[in-house]
Amino acid sequence: MVRRASGGEVLEQAKRLVVEARTMDELRQAQAVLLPLEFGLTLAQTAQAIGVSVGWACQLRRRFILAGGLPEADRPMPGGRRRENMTRKEEAAFLAPFFEKARVGGILVVGEIKQALDERLGRKVALASAYNLLHRHGWRKLAPDKRHPQADVAAQEAWKKNSPTSSSKSTTRGQARGRSA
Repeated sequence: MVRRASGGEVLEQAKRLVVEARTMDELRQAQAVLLPLEFGLTLAQTAQAIGVSVGWACQLRRRFILAGGLPEADRPMPGGRRRENMTRKEEAAFLAPFFEKARVGGILVVGEIKQALDERLGRKVALASAYNLLHRHGWRKLAPDKRHPQADVAAQEAWKKNSPTSSSKSTTRGQARGRSA
């Protein structure tokens, strides 16, 4: 005697999905549930009718039944930030005071951010976590300027004019070394 197909509780959803399917995968999934229950087809016959292997037809049925009649496209798929410490909005709110301080002329010290992050999370995190956090929010390490922001350009030019033209170490017995004459 053949065992009856399971999934009677999602039969109505499968019928509805056959009509409303947006993709071939959704249609195949609904047919994998519908054909054995409505027409008494075996798993092998169902697989042949929908054009997949027996193992895949079984998986399509099982997934549909376990999801309670939701097609695969409507279920949450793997991926995303499952191990996140904070959401993106929480991260932005956490970094806002540091970015504001940097915007008004201060510097962004990653060590301070890491300490604040440790306190916020209640545990120690790696320094790379602080750098990754900053990277996610568009921060990049900037190289220093070619001149100091508080440098006196006039004093630098005056020093250049009054400084010796050559170092004492570059001369031998008072004579400048030169190339062959």
